[in-house]
Amino acid sequence: QVQLVESGGGLVQAGDSLRLSCAASGRSLSSYAMGWFRQAPGKEREFVACLSKSGDATLYADSVKGRFTIARDNAKNTVYLQMNSLSPEDTAVYYCAARWLVVMTTRKDVNHWGQGTQVTVSS
Repeated sequence: QVQLVESGGGLVQAGDSLRLSCAASGRSLSSYAMGWFRQAPGKEREFVACLSKSGDATLYADSVKGRFTIARDNAKNTVYLQMNSLSPEDTAVYYCAARWLVVMTTRKDVNHWGQGTQVTVSS
């Protein structure tokens, strides 16, 4: 069983940057594709980014492409989401997600979820 714990959320101003971290325990992440989803108040949880288990393929939602970068450090069993040029529309709870072997872009693909970390961007 994989346990995922996010950190790094907070309150920032529009235009600022923030880096989220997702630390895993229980199993190595090296066989998992890793991703980030987010859920804004009153909205469904949506895909943000995904990184293949090898790290050689990435997928991004159109709304974050060019601003967010997903990365992983398998030695540290940690995944990151670097978020630049943040806007109030990025305000949401951000969830780390893991899927065995293959990439994910929908909630139903996810095998393991973190508990979420709040990101709030003020205008």
